[in-house]
Amino acid sequence: MIRRLSPILLLILVLLPSTGCLFRSHRVANHTSSAVLQSATQEQLIERVNELASEIGTLNATVDIRASVGGQKKGKVTDYTEIRGYILAEKPAMLRMIGLVPVVRNRAFDMVSDGSNFKLFIPPKNRFIVGRNDVIKPNPAQPLENLRPQAIYEALLLRAIDPNSEVGVLEVGMQQVADPKTRKPVEQPNYILDVIRHEGTQWSLSRKLYFDRSTLMLYQQVIFGPQGAVATIAEYSDLKEFNGIQFPTRIEITRPQEEYQVGLSFVDVKLNQPLKPEQFDLQQPPGVQVVHLTNVDNATAAADK
Repeated sequence: MIRRLSPILLLILVLLPSTGCLFRSHRVANHTSSAVLQSATQEQLIERVNELASEIGTLNATVDIRASVGGQKKGKVTDYTEIRGYILAEKPAMLRMIGLVPVVRNRAFDMVSDGSNFKLFIPPKNRFIVGRNDVIKPNPAQPLENLRPQAIYEALLLRAIDPNSEVGVLEVGMQQVADPKTRKPVEQPNYILDVIRHEGTQWSLSRKLYFDRSTLMLYQQVIFGPQGAVATIAEYSDLKEFNGIQFPTRIEITRPQEEYQVGLSFVDVKLNQPLKPEQFDLQQPPGVQVVHLTNVDNATAAADK
């Protein structure tokens, strides 16, 4: 038995073809990228990360260093003059970074780390700081003293995903890019690899690795602290080839907790060339003020000159 239509529904059906008053249509602008996108599986991206991590064992580079300090916590941002510098890095954890005073080219700072401990010499202040990378003692008068070599190292040399303690989970998101045809800002799908670490019964988010779908190249890495807060944001751009290896010649490093940013523009890059142990040896000069940083709350103490 066929049900009879109600009078109201029948009236709507009769009026729809003959009037435009009941609906209105409009065009929706296309704000997505026209780039040809590549696809990858979770396993392929994990393999890609480990491949990128294995390509570089040492780095010897000349860089231009930009730095700024401040944000919402401080209520202002201070930009420092760009300086020339040098970076040496060697896996698994060695780093040395030297900055030069503009024009006269004397050392503005000299910093070295073995992954756990660091030394920082600041000749203009006649200060020599030693301590652990995980100890932060904010000094409002010298905010860049919160800079730790390990934050630079982690941004420079990508760490592999350890199958014994980490798992990778694939996420699909969106990124802002310049359209290859119009050069206007548009959205483009990306891949995000969430690296989750487990220690015993505890699981935590270790890193997020962002891949451009048009190239499948890594363009951002977000590193998380033990309590889940963002510790470091590293952005990579301007890839160039050195000894057959693609390397980003611009790296922007942001530390949101300490509110400082470091930008590195690479002038000259040498990859996988042997480095000597003495190149990571920073000796304490005589007559300097020494500051020891430990895990004790009041342990920032200056030794006698």
